Amino acid sequence: MTTDDAVRSQVEPGTSHEMPDLAKVVRTFAVREGEKPWTVKEVRAIADELIAEVARLEIELSEADAELSALLRNSGDGAGDDQADSGSSALEREQELTLVNNTRDLLEQNRHALVRVGAPGFGTCESCGSAIGKARLQEFPRATLCVSCKARQERR
Repeated sequence: MTTDDAVRSQVEPGTSHEMPDLAKVVRTFAVREGEKPWTVKEVRAIADELIAEVARLEIELSEADAELSALLRNSGDGAGDDQADSGSSALEREQELTLVNNTRDLLEQNRHALVRVGAPGFGTCESCGSAIGKARLQEFPRATLCVSCKARQERR
């Protein structure tokens, strides 16, 4: 399976995302002043990393969902438990639910990034339209904002 095929199959269940021929679209990918243009090899490396991360997160989410389901099923078995046991069980369920929700969010971010990798204009900040920067995207492929916009978002 090629990277392009893998991207198409991994993006979102139930959707058909067609990744364009990277050799044609890579010229539209934004770079910051002083950076060399993106190469197909660089973009494929990012796509491969995202595909692997999506696969890992899907497994992790499945396992966490199963654990949460088991905790919820067993939550009624506490008849006769003291308050400390009940509180401990509630805390464990809360932590597992938080883990499931965080994993779902991270999975969605990776799927969104995978869609962006194959789209014309990859590397463009979703807020201001400037280039995000190759180094930033190579280190953090889920980045959707340039450093300036991310800093502004975090100050809010």
